[in-house]
Amino acid sequence: MNLKIFVAIAVLFVLACGSQVSNAPAASLPVPKPTGALPLRTGAERMEEYLPLLKDKTVALVVNHTSTVGLVHLADTLRARGIAIKAIFAPEHGFRGAADAGEKIKDGKDPATGIPILSLYGQKRKPSVEDLAGVDWVIFDIQDVGVRYYTYISTMHHVMEACAENGKPLMILDRPNPNGHYVDGPILQKGFESFVGMHPVPIVHGMTVGEYAQMLNGEGWLPGGLKCELRIIACSGYDHKTFYTLPARPSPNLPDMRSIYLYPSTCLFEGTPFSEGRGTPTPFQVYGHPDSGTGDYYFTPQSVSGAAKPKLLGQRCRGYDLSATPLDELRRLQRVDLSHIIRMYQAFPDKENFFLKSNFFDKLAGNSALREQIKAGKSEADIRAGWQDGLERYRTMRKPYLLYEDF
Repeated sequence: MNLKIFVAIAVLFVLACGSQVSNAPAASLPVPKPTGALPLRTGAERMEEYLPLLKDKTVALVVNHTSTVGLVHLADTLRARGIAIKAIFAPEHGFRGAADAGEKIKDGKDPATGIPILSLYGQKRKPSVEDLAGVDWVIFDIQDVGVRYYTYISTMHHVMEACAENGKPLMILDRPNPNGHYVDGPILQKGFESFVGMHPVPIVHGMTVGEYAQMLNGEGWLPGGLKCELRIIACSGYDHKTFYTLPARPSPNLPDMRSIYLYPSTCLFEGTPFSEGRGTPTPFQVYGHPDSGTGDYYFTPQSVSGAAKPKLLGQRCRGYDLSATPLDELRRLQRVDLSHIIRMYQAFPDKENFFLKSNFFDKLAGNSALREQIKAGKSEADIRAGWQDGLERYRTMRKPYLLYEDF
């Protein structure tokens, strides 16, 4: 009897401990909980759809740390099934997703597999002819956040361009868009194109990368009207009303869903001297400046992994903390919230230097009008009213490219 009791206790102990063990990376977010009738499966997880196309083929991958099938990286998944991988192309933040925003990525080799890693965020932004020689398929699988100035869609543009120029088909393993339940913000105007905004879309574009790629082709936005041969492996069990929780942070300074929902609004502070929270535990959820004229929250940016040299390093900032905002409230908001940037401009004593002289704010906004409207004291309602005609045209343009039921 004593032996039976001991065994029972031991089993319960193992089960209890085992429930806390995970092979997920330390930076993981909560596991997604699909809201649709079917279980949510990303394109990468639908291997039955794409593995037959890759049999006896050589591929190149455009991937980072988010490119997983379950808890296994796509590169390891494909190698285990005999798929030859010639190269891995790394976007901003690098193959492992740990580099600072804007930090140049160097070429190298994956120590685990010996596969060459070629940077698309260093000396070049698109694969070369030599990079693609001998490649049968290029595969793009990166988790995006659905915001125009998040650079993964710019990398996809350049990859599509290279594939079109070199006659290589591009396979996109689609993933849900965590900000895919609305569209909002000013449309990027001609003359304001940059790597943080290449196309005439609003700040929140409401598309997955697969849908966005179809729009790049369909609207003729690749140079010279080039068309890239696309094969999109769509998600199942997903639509644009799904609130998808990312299984891993998409970049070092988007650590959780609250930061991802706030990012379209608070990232505008990157065009000002204000800290957007890099170098704190809650990036894009706090904002402030040492000379801020308002705010009941104080913080000091520090050098941390993923933000080695944050803005206002070591300086005590006064501002606001949004890190306790309920997620449901942020999901319901469904708009780029200008109240934060307007409030801080109005209270800042040195208004002549509120916007950086580099005009980076205009690149983020996609125009110069937003900066001028804020300086002129326009209300958020008046500013937003000026977006509506453009947004209506965009929604009409966007519709034919959707792969999933709209919101």
